[in-house]
Amino acid sequence: MNHHKHTNALIKENSPYLLQHSHNPVNWYPWNDETLELAKAENKLLIISIGYAACHWCHVMEEESFEDEAVAEIMNAGYINIKVDREERPDVDQAYMNAIQLMTGRGGWPMNVVALPDGRPVWGGTYFRKDQWKNSLSQIADLYEKDPEKMYEYAAKLEEGLKQMQLIPESGAFKEFSKEDLIPILKNWEQGFDNEYGGSRQAPKFIIPSNFQFLLRYSEQNKDPELKKYVLHSLNKISYGGIYDPIDGGFSRYSVDVRWHVPHFEKMLYDNAQLVSLYSHAYSETKNNWYKEVVKQSLQFVKENLTDATGAFYSSLDADSLNSEGKLEEGVFYSWEPSELKKLLKDDFELFSDYYNINAFGKWEDEKYVLIRTQSDSEISQKHQIPEEELLQKKKNWQEILKEYRNKRDKPRLDDKQITSWNALMLMGYLDAFKALNIPEYLETALKNANFILKNILQPDGSLHHSFKNGESRINGYLEDYAFVSAAFLNLYQVTLDKKWLETSKELADYSIHHFYDNKVELFYFTSDKDRPLITRNIDYTDNVIPSSNSVMAKNLFILSKYFENGDLLKLSKNMLSKISGQIKEYPQGHSNWLDLKLNFTNAFYEIVVTGENAVNIINELNSSYLPNTIIDGTVKEDNSRSLTKNRFKYGEDLIYVCTDGTCQLPVRSVQECLKLIKYL
Repeated sequence: MNHHKHTNALIKENSPYLLQHSHNPVNWYPWNDETLELAKAENKLLIISIGYAACHWCHVMEEESFEDEAVAEIMNAGYINIKVDREERPDVDQAYMNAIQLMTGRGGWPMNVVALPDGRPVWGGTYFRKDQWKNSLSQIADLYEKDPEKMYEYAAKLEEGLKQMQLIPESGAFKEFSKEDLIPILKNWEQGFDNEYGGSRQAPKFIIPSNFQFLLRYSEQNKDPELKKYVLHSLNKISYGGIYDPIDGGFSRYSVDVRWHVPHFEKMLYDNAQLVSLYSHAYSETKNNWYKEVVKQSLQFVKENLTDATGAFYSSLDADSLNSEGKLEEGVFYSWEPSELKKLLKDDFELFSDYYNINAFGKWEDEKYVLIRTQSDSEISQKHQIPEEELLQKKKNWQEILKEYRNKRDKPRLDDKQITSWNALMLMGYLDAFKALNIPEYLETALKNANFILKNILQPDGSLHHSFKNGESRINGYLEDYAFVSAAFLNLYQVTLDKKWLETSKELADYSIHHFYDNKVELFYFTSDKDRPLITRNIDYTDNVIPSSNSVMAKNLFILSKYFENGDLLKLSKNMLSKISGQIKEYPQGHSNWLDLKLNFTNAFYEIVVTGENAVNIINELNSSYLPNTIIDGTVKEDNSRSLTKNRFKYGEDLIYVCTDGTCQLPVRSVQECLKLIKYL
């Protein structure tokens, strides 16, 4: 057995999560071809340990096991040890997550797998206590030495199971999509609604933005006031809860309770990006000022904490930060003791306590409180007999005082790598906020980010990279990168009418069809055909906290088919949707972005074409309405290159055409008249 001298190869890596482990006594290696070849050459088992920087139990296991010399000795003697940042390598994470779920029935992070030298898994789980971990590794190394055949047999069985997991059940012969299909699906879904606190009836509670996006759209297009009430009630409860940070803005990943009160305190870029979009749409639909405040404050948080000078966005802030004893503790940055609040807020403490429940309802643990609201501003102002204007002014003061005080605390750790797909989501968040609120700075930020992607992420051969840090991008892009960037550029085109964005979006979709699409399966793989094969080549089609890359791509193809009058793209989109339709019925809340696409086929869908010198201003005005069943096109000069804009421009006139499948009604001259023509039904 070769004993390497003690080396930890992570020091050359870029990922903050990998760098956190670069001083462990474990001889960690990154996931790359050299490491995988080394395991084969030395015929050693692999330990593949997967986590991410904002993951609390990952830190715990590191401290207990990976920093322990005795544990490191067992790991280094018998294994090649690989540390993986799941955000950098979602493909590796997904492949082994499927294996863990097959072996143990559950998954999560940290995730720890033992695999044969060829990468096929044989054992694993999530978090292990130190003794458990040591004993298991010693036994497995022993078995591998004495009876490796047994392990190879097990690996082959598991491999078969993993292949089965990738098979998508056939949906039967395709029949046209109809509105009626959606009625039983919603009936089934509504059983799980939490009508008291919003979201679904369970704890912990994750926010699934695409669920609310679909339900808001469905309630509007199908005139369902009860459903709309539930969606808006959910958005109120979420933003009143401790999962939303009323001091700095921004949302945490999930709450551990049903009331959205005590969060798991890490703040991720992808949650905040999508929630800015969601609350922007809700504001466009309701003109409720609280939603506007949530959007503005959350974007301020992103600007101050997650934005690089280049215009790129960082990944996350950790849940843990240093407490007064210099130990990492969860939530210490975000929670409050009444004694602190009294000192800071003086005479306002009583009012503040009623507003944010510094009482039994808002208590977390020990003497710590997490701010949570139960009443709207108007309810509080009536109860305390102070004008609403004055209350809002007070609230602003509280925010400033508490923010200044809180910033003296140790800040949570930042993960500053820049992930392409998440950047595209945040770019869309800024665009949706610009549409809803017409704040020019939001469009500038969006453009700066889009240009960052063009300059640093898009490669000369038309491919994308997945992450970027310290001036270099590595890792070939995944389907999610192509899907989200293509979607973001489509959105950017609809705000600016700059054709560069439309054309790049189309090129990215074409590239994806070429390198990710499978004709037999009629869906896209998560990894490109240029990547080294993993134990299985996965297909990501379930909409989770982030919508699936296949549903986003299917939507892009639908929209591109309208711009380019391309029947092939439309057919691809339709086939993808029909392929998944069996799954949608079974589990609608895991396929809400597919359902959103389905509305494009079952309900009226419009192309709005604006021509004339003032087209962009008119589009800004149009965009402030909630128009989920439209795309926008237009031109400020003669443009006969595409059929939607062909022969539609007249000098000296601003015209708005409402079209369906490329057939347009007579032009109108005002946004009001245009909105009258767009019937939801």
